[in-house]
Amino acid sequence: MAKIPKKPEEIFEEITSDYKSIFGENLLSIILYGSASRGEYVKKKSDINLLIVLTEDGLNLLGDALPSVKKWRKRAVSVPLFLTPEYIKSSLDSFPIEFFNIKHSYKVIFGEDILEDISINDKELRLQLERELKGKLLHLRESFFESADNKERLKGLFLASLGAFLSIFPVIMHLKGVEVAGKRKILLDRAVDVLGLDKELFTKLWNIKEGKSKFSKGEGRKIWEGYVDQVRKIAFEIDKMPI
Repeated sequence: MAKIPKKPEEIFEEITSDYKSIFGENLLSIILYGSASRGEYVKKKSDINLLIVLTEDGLNLLGDALPSVKKWRKRAVSVPLFLTPEYIKSSLDSFPIEFFNIKHSYKVIFGEDILEDISINDKELRLQLERELKGKLLHLRESFFESADNKERLKGLFLASLGAFLSIFPVIMHLKGVEVAGKRKILLDRAVDVLGLDKELFTKLWNIKEGKSKFSKGEGRKIWEGYVDQVRKIAFEIDKMPI
């Protein structure tokens, strides 16, 4: 049986060796990002996220990496992002939030720091943020009708949506000139304060995520109604930001 690591550091040497043997000099960097880089990795609950940076020739060897990807997937390593430096630089305007979040918290475990010098335009962040928020608001409204009569589905909706907001709160804080480092609960609390959101509601959602709180079907509807109202409030705050 594949051994799930207690700490991400346990696999660094072996996984680096695996990918070096596959890509050789075409392997430029292996970068850890996500919960593991923030110190929030939890065995059997979290995945380990890696960005693997290759040369253009290295992309031609991706087929050779399939056995290793499958091997490490069994040990809680998500399918890595295999990118080239050129792709990263040319995609900053298309995926500014995604790259902002990677750069917001990462650790180089092999090779050069490809991310150190990348610059993400605030205008592009602002525009994608507006699109994301309006899309999430629509999704929340539509998904409620599919989930309202099923408490587990409703819980899944809340958790997925909260996870999405935890990925855009760093961007909102950045655009407001408020830099927040540390774990996601710290970020959530700071964002709630800065944006004037409903602290009780977001604490409830966080506790549901952590398995510390439950809700009845009737409470679920009230949580959803309050949540949609808060998302609208966030969207209004973003609309007020200059482009």
